[in-house]
Amino acid sequence: MADPESPAAKDSAAPTTEPHHTQTQVDDTAAKLSNLTFKIWPPTQRTRDAVLNRLVETLSSESVLSKRYGTIPKEEASAAAKLIEEEAFSVAGASFSTDEDGIEILQMYSKEISKRMLDTVKARAAAATDSTPSGSAEVDSNNVGTAVGEEDSSSSVKADD
Repeated sequence: MADPESPAAKDSAAPTTEPHHTQTQVDDTAAKLSNLTFKIWPPTQRTRDAVLNRLVETLSSESVLSKRYGTIPKEEASAAAKLIEEEAFSVAGASFSTDEDGIEILQMYSKEISKRMLDTVKARAAAATDSTPSGSAEVDSNNVGTAVGEEDSSSSVKADD
């Protein structure tokens, strides 16, 4: 007769106890998951820092935005990025209520960042154009001149009609 302590005896006993043990683990995991909540708002400090770094990069390096409005020196871009992110975070956070979906707040945060970034580069480009003699602004004067030229030609056409 086989020894009940032998490995063969233990292996034959394992299948009968394992399904019950596995079901208990599944039940425990399901109970833990039912209590689990996934929050995307507010973003972690690590996420906010990544947003800041991306903003600085966008404002201070060549991009579609800089081709139209010019680049901003890195130190100035860093200060502007911090202000943009903090304002966007405050606006989105102020609209937060427990009934709202975190995705909607995150979308608002993202839109506020985009809007404020565009406002910042437009204001800087306008100030650079107003305060410097023609041709010496950091702003691409060809694009600005084209936009102004289009407005002038359209208004002169209207005046001729």
